[in-house]
Amino acid sequence: MRFLLLASLLLAGCAAPETPSAPASDTPSAAIDRPNAQNPGGNAEGEVPPGWLARFDHEGEYVIGSNADSSDVFFVTMTPGWHITAKPAGIYWHPASTAEGEFSAVAQIHLFDPGERNEAYGLFVGGSDLQGPNQAYLYFLVRRSGEFLVKRRAGGETVNVIDWTAHPAIVPYTAETQGTAENTLKLTVSGGTIAFSINGTEVATVPADGLVTDGIVGLRVNHGLNLHVENLAVEPVPAM
Repeated sequence: MRFLLLASLLLAGCAAPETPSAPASDTPSAAIDRPNAQNPGGNAEGEVPPGWLARFDHEGEYVIGSNADSSDVFFVTMTPGWHITAKPAGIYWHPASTAEGEFSAVAQIHLFDPGERNEAYGLFVGGSDLQGPNQAYLYFLVRRSGEFLVKRRAGGETVNVIDWTAHPAIVPYTAETQGTAENTLKLTVSGGTIAFSINGTEVATVPADGLVTDGIVGLRVNHGLNLHVENLAVEPVPAM
């Protein structure tokens, strides 16, 4: 697989200088272009993408860099998209990646060998105060065993919207998986509902009442995962 080859080369021999906590800079969002998986801004391949921010579930000194051997989080531009290998669990976002009203948020993600871990990954919407005490977001995740979850966070509290649910639309990571399991997650806000789709199949719909979806759109990556995010995008809902 192309992504597996690229990831293997970078993880095995990347000698680029690391960038401690680079995505945690306070670059004004007005000065940053919206992130794009095709990298039209010419971000350096194999380097930490500029302007991204991160917050981890547990406080600590984490190094985010392009040297896999000395970083807690290996996070680099790898067109198309980005590659993330993370020890801690957390969220990643770009301040210019926002959505409001009716929209679809899409993430196309490749999971590489997770070992025995059944950790979750996916996208979030409605992000606010993500670096403060009142962080909030709605997240849509899958895990290697072929299940999905919808959950919301408000400060230090999390509440299940849809508990872990198995669905045949999800590509699991199994003993027969050829290097990577690819899943595309899509969350669509329209007509007072939120629809959740995986690989083109709608797996659930919930009322939008009481769930905040306007705000930052980003990625949720639990600990110990090796992912290639081929795409992260906000799309308009087609007019009926």
